[in-house]
Order: sequence, then structure tokens, then C-alpha cells
Amino acid sequence: MRLTGGSDRGRRLRAPRGAHTRPTAAKVREAIFNILGPPPDGSVLDLYAGTGALGLEALSRGARRAVFVERDHQALVVLRRNLRELGLEDRSSVVGAEVCAALRRLAARGERFSWVFLDPPYAKETEGVLAELCGGDLLTSCAVVIVEHDRRHQPSASIGGLFLTDRRHYGDTELSFFRSSDS
Repeated sequence: MRLTGGSDRGRRLRAPRGAHTRPTAAKVREAIFNILGPPPDGSVLDLYAGTGALGLEALSRGARRAVFVERDHQALVVLRRNLRELGLEDRSSVVGAEVCAALRRLAARGERFSWVFLDPPYAKETEGVLAELCGGDLLTSCAVVIVEHDRRHQPSASIGGLFLTDRRHYGDTELSFFRSSDS
């Protein structure tokens, strides 16, 4: 697996062995960043980060800072190694915790994000995490939340203060783009 754009384009990312981590396919990552355009001035949040491919892609393309949230120990080891090998440790932080607990911790620190990548392992987690994002005052006024999910498990078009603005299909993978009602 390689980064698809930016200053680290073509650099290889490591992935943990086994089927627990499902890195976002290169064509889907490239599509996400083609849709989003240049990175915002604010920070990016990569939830259920796994290898960190989405947050690393954002950093490679010029994002100022990225926060990665992952609870699996093996994935955390690989994620930290990817950050170190790409020389991106100074522009990132890693939170080893369950996503909703990590969101509460980030909110307590006053963190705010312009882009949020969300690829939960189970569809039932999506709406709870989106509600937590809204309730925690974690999103900037121009925030975009990108949810990667199976086509058979689409999140609602409106959750908390987030509203669906676009939906794209890539095989069985679907991307749902949400914006806050403030934007």
C-alpha cells in the first residue's frame, strides 16, 4: 500500500498482519482527496485509524496536523512506525483508545477538526460516533466528515448537527460526506 499524492506520494505504508485492519483502498483514498481538494488550515482526525492511511495521506497533501485514534495494539505499533518512517511524528499525535472515549478526551482538551475520517469496523457504531462528534464541539464551522461504509449500511442523512451533502460508490464501498449545519 502506498500514498497516492502529495509530498510523500509513492511512499510505502506498512499494515498489520491479519484481517483485523482493513486499509482504505488506494482508488478510494485518491477519490476522497480529489473530492475534498486542498487540505484545510485546521487539523484532521482519523478515527479507527488502523494503518493511518487517510490521515497520512492528508499530511502528505499538506494538512497542518493529524490526530489518529485506534485501540488495537498491533495497529498502533504499525501506525507509529508509519509516522516515524515518514518523518511525520512532529505533525501528528496518536490516541490509543476506544473512539468515543477518545473523542471525549479530545473535546476536553479543546481540540477542533476541519476534516474527520471515519471508517468503523461495524456499521452500528457510525451514528453514535457522528453524534459524539457534534455533541463534543469538536468540529470547526467548515468541517467535513467523511464516512466510509458498506453500501448496504448507509448512515442517516442527518445526525445531530451533521447533514449529508454527497454520497459516492466504489464497488461495495460507499463514501458519505457530511457537513455541519453551521457551514
